[in-house]
Amino acid sequence: MQAIDGYTRTCGLIGNPVEHTLSPVIHNTLAELTGQKLCYVPFHVETGRLEDAVKGAYALNLLGLNVTVPYKSEVIPFLKEIDPLAQKIGAVNTLVRMEGGYKGYNTDMPGLYRAMCADGVKIEGERVLILGAGGVARAVAVLLAEKGANEIILMNRTVEKAKKVAGEVNGYAGRELVKAMANEDYGKLPQDRKYLVIQATSVGLHPHDEDVVIEDEAFYERIHTGYDLIFNPPQTKFMKLVQAHGGRAFNGAKMLLYQGVIAYEYWTNTQITEEQAQTVFEAMQRKD
Repeated sequence: MQAIDGYTRTCGLIGNPVEHTLSPVIHNTLAELTGQKLCYVPFHVETGRLEDAVKGAYALNLLGLNVTVPYKSEVIPFLKEIDPLAQKIGAVNTLVRMEGGYKGYNTDMPGLYRAMCADGVKIEGERVLILGAGGVARAVAVLLAEKGANEIILMNRTVEKAKKVAGEVNGYAGRELVKAMANEDYGKLPQDRKYLVIQATSVGLHPHDEDVVIEDEAFYERIHTGYDLIFNPPQTKFMKLVQAHGGRAFNGAKMLLYQGVIAYEYWTNTQITEEQAQTVFEAMQRKD
């Protein structure tokens, strides 16, 4: 552990709750690995105090902040600037100090992309199903559109919600790339195709380990690779079903890792190596 003195810069996490976060493990380990005089602390921000928290952080000379639920969209009005990708996604998870305030970025989706690359999962030219139509699913659809997916289908219990999100993302993409489908209609998918499937809901999150969006095992025959954005439990029922039917399956732990790595790179203007990232990943697993 580095000595903390008057030269130590502070970064942190704002959210509600923040008590179980792994972010301090990520950033304090990175600080040790890179020799930066930096300390990372979680800050529990009560409902209605977000603007105070952002202004207070700036007044206290905090170098940067991560933002977690429920404030990823709420924080936007209190920023000096916002990065175009974060603007498209409509959510910010990283604040970088600049003259007069903070600039907002979304490192969740670049983090997911870096994680998928590290796991050998490609997006370009792929046919992709996204389970869910909430904020995370919308962000994933934006990422897939930007990275050259060939086809994107948003699958949701409420098809109208999926249609709304699909329309928004198609507006950004400038073409009819994203389609909507009700979960129960998966049987209408072409029989001869297999898909990359990204599980972007909270279904299956601990302690509901045995829950899954689509129960029917026939659905999992259609999946060559399953990516569950949940990382607790490490092996979700979705992942087990994908693997049982011959597909590869990954969880969201590396997305969490890389969103943190990218935020750290923004704050410190450093480039984290894959070896350093792996060291941090091992520290996260020990902590978890």
